[in-house]
Amino acid sequence: MDAEIVGGIAGSAVSYLLVKLEAFATRELNLKENINRALHDLGIELRSIEALLRDAASKKNPDHQFTFWIQEVRDQAYAIEDVLDQFKLHEVKAWRRIKMRHPINNSIKDIEGSLKRIQQTRERYPTITFTRTSSGCNTDHYVRVAPLFNRNLDTVVGIEEPTAKLVSWALEEKQRLEVMFVVGMAGLGKTTLVHSVYNRVKEHFDFHVWITASKSKTTLDFLTLLVEKFGCPITQRAAANVVALTQKLRQLLLIQRYVIVLDDLWVKEVWGDLRLAFPDDGKNSRIIITTRRGDIANSCRDGDSIDIHKLQPLSTEWAAHLFHQKVFSRNGTCPADLEEVSESILQKCDGLPLGIIEIGRLLSIRPLKKNQWKTLHDSLEYELRSSGDLSNIMKVLSTSYKDLPYHLKYCFLYMSIFPENNPVKRRRLVRLWIAEGFVLEGTGKTVEEVGEKYLKELIDRNLIKANELDFDGLPKTVGVHSLMLKMILSIAHEENFCTVCTGGAPRNLTRNTRRLSIQKQDFEVSQPIPRVRSFFSFGIAKIKIDSNFKLLKVLDIQGTPLEEFPSAITKLLLLLRYLSLRKTNIKSIPSSLGHLSQLETLDLKQTLVTKVPKAVLQLEKLRHLLVYRYNMEGIPPFDIVQGFMAAKEISALKNLQTLSFVKASVQRRLSRQLRMIQGLENLTQLRKLGVVELAKEDGTSLCHSIGKMPNLHSLSVASQSMDVPLELDAMTNNPPALLQRLYLKGPLQKFPSWISSLHDLMRIRLKWSSLAENPIPALQNLRHLVELQLLDAYTGTQLEFKSGKFPQLTILDLQQLEQLSSIVMEEGSLPCLQKLIIGQCSKLVDVPRDIDNLIHFQMLVLYDMPQNADQLRRLVHHIPCIHSYKQGQLEVFEED
Repeated sequence: MDAEIVGGIAGSAVSYLLVKLEAFATRELNLKENINRALHDLGIELRSIEALLRDAASKKNPDHQFTFWIQEVRDQAYAIEDVLDQFKLHEVKAWRRIKMRHPINNSIKDIEGSLKRIQQTRERYPTITFTRTSSGCNTDHYVRVAPLFNRNLDTVVGIEEPTAKLVSWALEEKQRLEVMFVVGMAGLGKTTLVHSVYNRVKEHFDFHVWITASKSKTTLDFLTLLVEKFGCPITQRAAANVVALTQKLRQLLLIQRYVIVLDDLWVKEVWGDLRLAFPDDGKNSRIIITTRRGDIANSCRDGDSIDIHKLQPLSTEWAAHLFHQKVFSRNGTCPADLEEVSESILQKCDGLPLGIIEIGRLLSIRPLKKNQWKTLHDSLEYELRSSGDLSNIMKVLSTSYKDLPYHLKYCFLYMSIFPENNPVKRRRLVRLWIAEGFVLEGTGKTVEEVGEKYLKELIDRNLIKANELDFDGLPKTVGVHSLMLKMILSIAHEENFCTVCTGGAPRNLTRNTRRLSIQKQDFEVSQPIPRVRSFFSFGIAKIKIDSNFKLLKVLDIQGTPLEEFPSAITKLLLLLRYLSLRKTNIKSIPSSLGHLSQLETLDLKQTLVTKVPKAVLQLEKLRHLLVYRYNMEGIPPFDIVQGFMAAKEISALKNLQTLSFVKASVQRRLSRQLRMIQGLENLTQLRKLGVVELAKEDGTSLCHSIGKMPNLHSLSVASQSMDVPLELDAMTNNPPALLQRLYLKGPLQKFPSWISSLHDLMRIRLKWSSLAENPIPALQNLRHLVELQLLDAYTGTQLEFKSGKFPQLTILDLQQLEQLSSIVMEEGSLPCLQKLIIGQCSKLVDVPRDIDNLIHFQMLVLYDMPQNADQLRRLVHHIPCIHSYKQGQLEVFEED
């Protein structure tokens, strides 16, 4: 394992433990003086080691002694976590706390002694050292500079379109300096693409230069290189003066039309300084910057003269073409008996040119035998390691990992837990990070908001990818590239971060295993693993929870065919912070749930649970309570969302951020549910609230409670039935100003006027509202509205969209509007509309008037509509794609 990686994970472990140690000491005010002193001394030792590890992160070439030393540091960091969690466990079992004080003191002294020994070991052996990284010596140096000297055309396969686009941009006459950031993950071919562009355009400029950047290059280094490229001597006085060199370079460039390439930029501040040296002389000069760091590109984009080109992986066709050309160099054709394994290898490469080329290079010198290809396919993780035949890929990908700050390394490695090609819900991932203690609450921000920021940075750095975007542009699910996952798995295994069991007997389990991800059938632990903190199963048939898991913080066994709530959870897992039994068949929750005093997330979505015991009120730290399922049989009914009965005192859970979906009416026995609705006003931290079965007479109380929720972002309210009106007018005086998502289901006697004041609203869905009043005028000025759905929400005959209104709307969904006969779209209306859905509007014979004026329109979807095929084919010239469903049968019309 690369020593830089080992040092990085050890540093993350120490930093994480320092925060935990401080929090522990702050919380346990009643610790005996000797324990407090021991904790203090332990913190001093850890800070000393942390400083050394941070310094080591900027160096390279550590020897084997240093590698062994930092592994010892990591092990001791884990040992400290064990002691703190053991104490916490006994604290929860209050009657055993007194007996624990002496053992924790002894354990801390033992660990402190070990840390001192580790320090002394380093002092005793001065050869445990490392040399400073020099510029131009990055681990991926060969892979980076190779495209600059390689004339073989196989390295430019599939980039003709982006090359043409960037060449056109570089040569376009705009009479100003323009900058283009070319952004993408490691190995995607950024350098190759830009070098191709550079060679085509450089002769059109008076001055052209290519500079390969590195993390160690400073602003002074770049300025010196650029001035020297002009052949200008640099005086000794100016050599160390950034201001003098900046002025000199500006003078030289003022008389030139120039194109400059900065390849592989890592440091934002360097570009911020260099910008001052590039004059905007009105001569159509160009600067092209390649970087893996999308966060740098985004932060520098402060005007329309700076643009970003996001490089995409190769398409399936181009990936196969490149692979076959590299492996079968004689004729570029894959033998029939290798087609299946070849396709499987290409799926692992997932369009990444670096992976395709390196694996293709390796296969090109091996016999064309299926068994040997299959062996390579199954051993990719091994081959990627430092001693493997594909180590070049690891070197390039791991550079991005090494560049991460300590607090993001653990978050990124967490992706090792999830199976390949298994998208991870964004909110689930953030909540898991929080449960693990990886996310620290920031000033004025919740831990969820900080966690979202962490995820955004990892996405911007092109380490985690957004698989599916929601309507608001945020990712719904995320994942990592297949080869990146292999790298993560290798690091996670070597550093004991996570143990993944994918088949056969679990041979790599040890007493020190800290996280378990079970991706095989019928798993049962047959050996002690007392230090495991997180347990995941992915659809396995049988699990056994026993005393092995007493320090467990995360239990995520969604999709497991459980019929009953495992009693061991509440008997043994007293430190549990995150519990997900989603998509299981459990029907009830025991009252012993109240024993889980540390629980922050309880996810019972898509289970058969309809009632949560009163004991849930003891979970004072609970932040997310999700108990509901969707009835997906047949046509979605009015009561598609099945919620749960909550105790009337649920208002005691003052830390709740998410509450979905609570039943507001259960025959209103003794006004129990009314008191529950009134009590919601105490949940002032709620971000998301879902209420079903709301009685008409409870509407005013609900409005009053919602008015006390200033942080509410998402609100869903459904009445008792399609015949029971929603009474929500009482919210007029104090609507939730930050609301972004609003779902109302049930008759509305009039449109709630307060909705028009929700200027942050991005999505609104009105279902079975049966409004006689046209809701469009009340919604058209909401400048951030992105999605609007009206389902049996309006009984009028015409909808008119006026010019300049709905400035951001991209999705318009109109269904079951039985009286609607006309939709008018004035020129200049709906300027951003991309998708229009119309379903079961039987009197709407013609498509909306002036639909041709929608310049960004991409897709029309029709459900059981009277339009005939000939009419739709004529529209294809204006609409790229039309889907028409009739009685479940799909007919697609696409632009040629």
